[in-house]
Amino acid sequence: AIYTCPMHPEIRQVGPGSCPICGMALEPVEVSIEDEGPNPELVDFTKRLKVSIVFALPLLLLAMSEMLPNNPLHAFLASPFFNWVQLALATPVVLWGGYPLFERGLQSVRTWNLNMFTLIALGTGVAFLYSLLATVAPGLFPEEFQNHAGQIGVYYEAAAVIVALVLLGQVLELRARGQTSSAIKSLLKLAPNTARVIRADGSEEDIDIKMVHPGDKLRVRPGEQVPVDGMVLSGASSIDESMITGESIPVSKAEGDNVTAGTTNQTGGFVMEAKGVGQSTLLAQIVRMVNEAQRSRAPIQKLADVVSSWFVPAVVIVAVITAIVWALFGPEPAYTYALVNAVAVLIIACPCALGLATPMSVMVGTGRGAQAGILIRDAEALEVLEKVDTLVLDKTGTLTEGKPKLMTVEALNGFNESRVLELAASLEAGSEHPLAAAVLNGAKARGLKITGSQDFASITGQGVRGTIGGQAALLGNQKLLEANGAWSGELGAKADGLRRDGQTVLFLAVDGKPAGLIGVADPIKETTPEAIRKLKASGLRLVMLTGDHHGTAQAVAAKLGLDEVQANVSPDQKNEVVKRLQAEGRKVAMAGDGVNDAPALAAADVGIAMGHGTDVAMQSAGVTLVKGDLRGIVRARNLSRATLRNIRQNLFFAFVYNALGVPVAAGLLYPFFGLLLSPMFASAAMSLSSVSVIANSLRLRRVDLND
Repeated sequence: AIYTCPMHPEIRQVGPGSCPICGMALEPVEVSIEDEGPNPELVDFTKRLKVSIVFALPLLLLAMSEMLPNNPLHAFLASPFFNWVQLALATPVVLWGGYPLFERGLQSVRTWNLNMFTLIALGTGVAFLYSLLATVAPGLFPEEFQNHAGQIGVYYEAAAVIVALVLLGQVLELRARGQTSSAIKSLLKLAPNTARVIRADGSEEDIDIKMVHPGDKLRVRPGEQVPVDGMVLSGASSIDESMITGESIPVSKAEGDNVTAGTTNQTGGFVMEAKGVGQSTLLAQIVRMVNEAQRSRAPIQKLADVVSSWFVPAVVIVAVITAIVWALFGPEPAYTYALVNAVAVLIIACPCALGLATPMSVMVGTGRGAQAGILIRDAEALEVLEKVDTLVLDKTGTLTEGKPKLMTVEALNGFNESRVLELAASLEAGSEHPLAAAVLNGAKARGLKITGSQDFASITGQGVRGTIGGQAALLGNQKLLEANGAWSGELGAKADGLRRDGQTVLFLAVDGKPAGLIGVADPIKETTPEAIRKLKASGLRLVMLTGDHHGTAQAVAAKLGLDEVQANVSPDQKNEVVKRLQAEGRKVAMAGDGVNDAPALAAADVGIAMGHGTDVAMQSAGVTLVKGDLRGIVRARNLSRATLRNIRQNLFFAFVYNALGVPVAAGLLYPFFGLLLSPMFASAAMSLSSVSVIANSLRLRRVDLND
């Protein structure tokens, strides 16, 4: 398996290990159910922590008991022999328990990627080696190092307790980091292991899900999960799609409807045809996209990277200055104070919390989005979405159902309505345009004969032409008829009335003369008005793009209360509109679902693909809404705000912690209040800061995205 670092995704290697830049434990790139077992590093660190506590706790108690009055052990504690006892207790903790910490610290110096382990190894190493030398060869130290009792002070308990506290922080951190992938694992658990296949002879058999192929017929019984993506062939049911779309209301499914792997069948049984299997299922694509997003870097992370790159060398310099100042100007024993305070500076200044601030929020935030049907392609899209002030909306399939219906047929020049519709349907039989389906379905519903056409040709942005029964026919917009000399003012007058009602109008001409017109309406989605209200309330300027006539577009815009309408827009002009808005200084998001939306989605600051749309649109977008519901944009914006707010909280906490902690550890408060920070307390504070950042990030798992 390939492993990577959450803070430095460019680091990749086969198998587990530690990041050569920050020293953090690497994590698997692909999360799988097989990862449910214990984390090997967590097991190792837990074992080292337990052993360290066993030795460090009595060492701490003995060392602290020196301060107790009338202590019967006072003579023993004051003897040189006690130093050897402390050495015996501290050695297993520092050398065995702290071995991974020193190993990573040494690696950071060797590769010159100074990080938190550099400071931990330096601080505890100095304290332990100083104490070891004071125990083995106390005569090497000048009188300035002696305390009031004439002995050289040792700091075994500080070194041992620091190692134990750092190990505790690492254990808590590893446990918390393990929870960041819980959203992906919950999605993976949705996929069933078996599917019930129907053989050609009618027999049925449960087979491994890996054995299912496209085209197989599968039976899904009540209460079972849909095994793969596919289409209902027979039967009907309601399906719980909440873990895919975030919507709790079950969706009715009947013959011809699509079903998604991992969703739960509820009331009825049905037979389906397998379409997407294995890595081609929507569930697999979601997991893959969330994985990629969690390993990406948000632009705000650059701030933390720049600070961290200078921070560790700066801390080492501050520690050296602290030691020099205390040695020259501190009270007796000055050198001892110099050592203790320098170690405290090194320990408390570990930049672990600073490095974790952004990646942890991104990992948890993208996982939360996946549970709500919001797929974030990368962390940059998540960050930019918060700053968007203009939302460009494609009309068909985004604001509307994307399933136009025949509404009106009017005939001219001796043609009747049935003949107009019959000719139009025969022309549209060769077209894949959504309007063509509306005309064909309307003709079939009236029982009309559809013959098809000869010499069929589709004219981009205008319509279609062909020959039917020896007659040359045209069906399309005003431009098509004008270009062929078949336009009349009567057609325009009749069309205006239909457009005011929100209908898209197609004009029919036969042998160069107008024959009639057809009105088609694409109903506005039930959820669109609510979504538009919430988007406007959040301060967004809403712009609609459509290839429809201006009158039809204005009718739809008026119903929804949109701010701006761009009608008669050809597919290649959509990204030009986006670029124009950007040139005006606006942060633009574009929402669409078709192949013709892909350039505009890519050009926008954030592209938002409606999940029911084409793969090209989804690949061009930074955000994909699985359900294809505009309310998902509201949720995505709320997710972006919550995640960025969480990141800022983490960064603020990390910056303030270090800004306040380092001066206190250096002894800045000592001349005024007589306060010094023990290295042990510095270690506890350092570990607590990292755990606090992770705990704050995990709050995103419970954020309400519907507000």
